[in-house]
Amino acid sequence: MLTRLGTRCAIGLLKLFALLPYGFVARLGDGLGWLLYQIPSRRRRIVHTNLKLCFPEWSEAKREEIASKHFRHAIRGYLERSIQWFGSAEKLEKLVQLDSEVDLRDPDMPPTLLLGFHFVGIEAGSIFINIALDRQCGSLYQPMSNPLLEEVAKAARGRFGCDMASRADSARIVLRWLRERKPVMLGADMDYGERNSTFVPFFGVQTCTLTAVSRLAAVGRAQILPFIGEVLPDYKGYRLKVFKPWAEYPSGDDNADARRMNAFLEEQILNYPEQYYWVHRRFKTRPPGEPGVY
Repeated sequence: MLTRLGTRCAIGLLKLFALLPYGFVARLGDGLGWLLYQIPSRRRRIVHTNLKLCFPEWSEAKREEIASKHFRHAIRGYLERSIQWFGSAEKLEKLVQLDSEVDLRDPDMPPTLLLGFHFVGIEAGSIFINIALDRQCGSLYQPMSNPLLEEVAKAARGRFGCDMASRADSARIVLRWLRERKPVMLGADMDYGERNSTFVPFFGVQTCTLTAVSRLAAVGRAQILPFIGEVLPDYKGYRLKVFKPWAEYPSGDDNADARRMNAFLEEQILNYPEQYYWVHRRFKTRPPGEPGVY
């Protein structure tokens, strides 16, 4: 864990990078990611484990190629936090292409859950949605082990009109936001343990998957708008893709809704597999009786 002094130095460096051209920062992160991938590490092993579980039909060479590209994307993403957290709205508007199947500024938008997925561009996409909505919204975050970094991240993610709430305290707050017609952003494709979760397939692997999304949608009578932040090729920035609302969701069957969410995510991952967040231990929680995979 970073010391307080180390954290302040890292934040200062990000603020400095925010003043530099995006292309320079992205290329620097890309190169650093390539370099770090050459060093055996726990995170590199996690990436390979995830890819082998999800894509057993791929050759070792293909998994190696995707793993290397992903590591470069992941490290690059940390450096690009500089622009995402500290860059101006004008700078972000030049970097993010909005591709939305709905009018995000519709004054009559019903209660809405904006469902984000953990591709490497999720930070840019989530922050830019604050701008695109042009209204107060809400967002859930996962508490960090570093309090100072968490404080800075919350301020950065909420600076364009977004109220932040910890995932641990979220249910009543989310329902209040929905009653106030504030769109609410949340992610549900991480392993948060068995509480409020079920085991359903993800690329054929029984995976601990949150059921909270369908429950919140049911109680809050909210529509689900999935979104993805994609990193564009050739250092051209990002694309924020907002999909049309899911029809007949929630269905009343938590397992079926969780399977539908994972199936949607699988479809999107196949478009750019190197950009999904494979460094996360997605299969950390196993069904009863199954051994750990990491």
